[in-house]
Amino acid sequence: MKTNVKIRTLFLTAIAPAIWGSTYVATTELLPAGYPLHVAMIRALPAGILLLLVFRTMPEGRWWWRVTVLGALNFTVFWAMLFVSAYRLPGGVAATVGAVQPLIVIGLARLVLGRQITPAAVVAAMAGLAGVALLVLTPNAALDPIGIAAGLAGALSMAAGTVLTRHWQPDVPALTFTAWQLTAGGLLLVPLALLLEPPLPSLTALNLFGFLWLGLIGGAVTYVLWFRGIARLEPSAVASLGFLSPLVATLLGWLLLGQTLTPLQITGFATVLISVWLAQRASAK
Repeated sequence: MKTNVKIRTLFLTAIAPAIWGSTYVATTELLPAGYPLHVAMIRALPAGILLLLVFRTMPEGRWWWRVTVLGALNFTVFWAMLFVSAYRLPGGVAATVGAVQPLIVIGLARLVLGRQITPAAVVAAMAGLAGVALLVLTPNAALDPIGIAAGLAGALSMAAGTVLTRHWQPDVPALTFTAWQLTAGGLLLVPLALLLEPPLPSLTALNLFGFLWLGLIGGAVTYVLWFRGIARLEPSAVASLGFLSPLVATLLGWLLLGQTLTPLQITGFATVLISVWLAQRASAK
């Protein structure tokens, strides 16, 4: 891939986790509290169905079960475990546990795709994990075994989804592939949301705007960019971009919610950016 094309692809792919960093602010400020599975379902399913109606291409043959697996890994299991972790752990601990994902991607890419494990890629992933910890951890952060297990399960699910999305590439546009996965993941979330949570209350205009942002922008648009990047870049390079999500979340908390930004967090900010740069350098080599 030519340098300018790769840089453009990296930039477009990085937009996805940057926008995902707004999820915390959007959820806490715009949506009714206590409905994580409904939020996840509404984030995935309407966007997936809308894209299917526009492009009108359905999976064929083995792609039915492959898309079901990918939808479960990238959306159903990942989001369910993410919310369990978020509810049982302080935000900083949950984000730090989830930040092990790039390390898992490196290992799975070796097993599934035959990619070489380079010291530079491992160092970059470890630096990103340390940077996220500096950004979000507090001295009195509590540890809950179930929450930690859920966070690790979510990281493993997303990592497996990232690697398998690269391994299984159908001969369809990225928008269609995204529509398949969003719809599959959303459908699998329907029974979980209906069985495990009470019905949603009456929605306000603010709630509807929040769902529209998370579904259309934070769902359809970002995952098109994310899956497009996975198809064109090394999995470890794409996974490292996920560190941008807690970085943006911290910045938005400071800018919009009046949260503090300490020197330690600024150090974490810089460490995250350096880790992303190191990961791209390692991928280029």
